[in-house]
Amino acid sequence: MSEPRSSESGFPIKPVYSATDAPEKLDERLGAPGEYPFTRGVYPTMYTSRPWTMRQYAGFGTATESNARYHQLLRAGTMGLSVAFDLPTQMGYDSDDPVAHGEVGKVGVAIDSIEDMRLLFDGIPLDQVSTSMTINAPGSVLLLLYQLVAEESGVPGSALKGTIQNDILKEYIARGTYIFPPKPSLRLVADTFGYCRREVPKWNTISISGYHMAEAGATPVQEIAFTLANGLDYVRAALAAGLRVDDFAPRLSFFFVARTTLLEEVAKFRAARRIWARLMREEFGATDPRSWMLRFHTQTAGVQLTAQQPEVNLVRVAVQGLGAVLGGTQSLHTNSFDEAIALPTEKAARLALRTQQVLAYETDLTATVDPFAGSYVVEAMTDEIESGVTELMARVAEYGSAVDAIESGFQKREIEASAYRIAQEIDSGERVVVGVNRFTVAEEEPYEPLRVDPAIERAQAERLARLRATRDSGAVERALADLRTAAAGTENVLYPMREALRARATVGEVCGSLREVWGTYQPTERF
Repeated sequence: MSEPRSSESGFPIKPVYSATDAPEKLDERLGAPGEYPFTRGVYPTMYTSRPWTMRQYAGFGTATESNARYHQLLRAGTMGLSVAFDLPTQMGYDSDDPVAHGEVGKVGVAIDSIEDMRLLFDGIPLDQVSTSMTINAPGSVLLLLYQLVAEESGVPGSALKGTIQNDILKEYIARGTYIFPPKPSLRLVADTFGYCRREVPKWNTISISGYHMAEAGATPVQEIAFTLANGLDYVRAALAAGLRVDDFAPRLSFFFVARTTLLEEVAKFRAARRIWARLMREEFGATDPRSWMLRFHTQTAGVQLTAQQPEVNLVRVAVQGLGAVLGGTQSLHTNSFDEAIALPTEKAARLALRTQQVLAYETDLTATVDPFAGSYVVEAMTDEIESGVTELMARVAEYGSAVDAIESGFQKREIEASAYRIAQEIDSGERVVVGVNRFTVAEEEPYEPLRVDPAIERAQAERLARLRATRDSGAVERALADLRTAAAGTENVLYPMREALRARATVGEVCGSLREVWGTYQPTERF
């Protein structure tokens, strides 16, 4: 018998599994699809009645260029849009701010004001598409711009469907695109929950994300444990703001990665659903079954893509997408094969979407719900991951909360240790990466990447100059003063924020007003 391999999370994978490896009281731990504890999926029929939502993450350069790509994706059959914003927008700076120099339009679309948002969604029926926006610290700002543009085209907030990521806690752990300190950031998240309940009731107010922690090196157990721990802090913040758990919990959503280790990924998704259902029902007393559901979007693992032999990434993405579907995802983005090199070309983005369409329409994956239910190996792995996640969440709780653990650097240290171990395994050849440390070629075929025109930064600055010259400056200043007053008190800040944006205040001006009141987060040396 061969030596057992270790999973990504560190537990041994046996060469052979049998009925003795399946958990006790399996039927009780599984439940039926669409029923507590949702191990088998959050909906009774899952994909047998309709496939998952097929999204493609896109956005680059100007709003006009990104709008053209969105129309291409919709014509190709994508079901939902997923907007990538450039780094200055993610950090709450306008394109003409000196801090933004060299980054405008590079990793996503530049959005400075309502005028850019109008261009971004020009000709797109916002009452018919679901839009996901990957934006965190200024998430509420972009949501309000979206709502204002929709209202201009006659679509009320009650008809809008989509998600803002709005998960600021993981920014302190993995990505770093935070603006404000944790406490006012949590207040902004809670204000967004309350605003959307009244004004945009079908909107998913947060996408609590493990994806970026996984991209930074987190294991599957770390990804789920730290994500769910952050989720608990968001729930507590909303409760502290006076919201009832069943008023906001049904609109919570999650965002996870799908790696090439297919069996462990399937088990990971199933364990995450079971843990969240138990926490929401037992710890927070939620009574609405929708509050118990862990609904999630999945993106295939960008960190596993290689610049060497990039076409091999098509195979990786197909395997990763398969794991997400077998794990019961509600929506899926499949990465383009060329993303390890540059922004995806139109052809590469179309191929990534076609990957999902083959899975949905040429396989039998949509014929039955949770096909791995009862599998000796998957059920054993699901229990292993559940146990590991529960133990790691308990370690976070020892700090007092996820925020307290973040400020002590706990999650960051744990993830960095995992990332270092992975790098060592790749360098030593213990972990095989096809085309990188095995099965290499002497010469790579030439590839022409998509490039962003550096003139975009100048054009955005000129647009901002015209905006400031033609708007009612007095109305903007009054609206921003109202926003600062609300931020200093207890009023929901999204209402004065909306009026400032309606008056054509810029993203940078709105975020700058909040910076004046709340300050800017500076990590301690412990990081």
